[in-house]
Amino acid sequence: MSGFSFMLVADDYAISPAVSRGIREALSAGRLSGTGAMTNRPFWPDEARNLMAAGLAAKAGLHLNLTCGEPLTSMPLLAPSGALPALNPVLSGARSRTLPAGEVAAEIAAQIDAFEQAMERPPAFVDGHQHVHMLPQIRDILLAQLAARGWQSKVWLRDSADHPTAILRRRIEFVKAAAVAALGRGFAKAARTAGFSVNSGFSGFSSFNPAGDYAADFARYLIAPGARHLVMCHPGYVDNVLRDVDPHTKSRENELAFLLSGAFPELLKGARAEIISV
Repeated sequence: MSGFSFMLVADDYAISPAVSRGIREALSAGRLSGTGAMTNRPFWPDEARNLMAAGLAAKAGLHLNLTCGEPLTSMPLLAPSGALPALNPVLSGARSRTLPAGEVAAEIAAQIDAFEQAMERPPAFVDGHQHVHMLPQIRDILLAQLAARGWQSKVWLRDSADHPTAILRRRIEFVKAAAVAALGRGFAKAARTAGFSVNSGFSGFSSFNPAGDYAADFARYLIAPGARHLVMCHPGYVDNVLRDVDPHTKSRENELAFLLSGAFPELLKGARAEIISV
């Protein structure tokens, strides 16, 4: 098998200080291509400064978030309690195209603006927490927001879908990967039509099992890579802030430990794979 390159991008930067610290360690060590930032989180301004101080600004993208924490804008219909809803109501509303479009557009704009204001540049890419950026209705609003800024040549978008054959060959989290691919059907075409580039090939779906073998899982992520392959990951340290908002804790530390270990470059060498920048 000939060698190939891929992007390895960490989700959830700024979800908590400990997660952010772990991601910066992996970025600084050259073990990640980039990271997507949750700019609605209260830690974002400080964590943005930390990225810039470490010389990592060019590796940061926007991790659009409509399901965790508090929104940056008033959302009386989608978030009447002041907290963003869980995924299921967002998924249901997006599929029926009954989400409050004005509220969603204002929140997406605010999260984009929060990135640009903190980093003094557009995001390198845009993806979504729980892949919400690919959902019907939301994708249309997002693409319109980005196009209005004229960022077609500056920002690429994550396509979290892959071909069923590639998903099946990896034999890891097939149901989850196939479900996301189905929900996001048409996203890549819509993004390209709007003038944006996307990755080609996607993996990284995890059970977040704290007792799992992440190294073995990662080896499967490299099976059947696409022409511009992207692997997502969720490394980080754990703090009480994370415990309050996300059930996936210990598995993040397992991912980070593997990425920082000597076993990771050895796995890449054996697979004839190399990480490239975002």
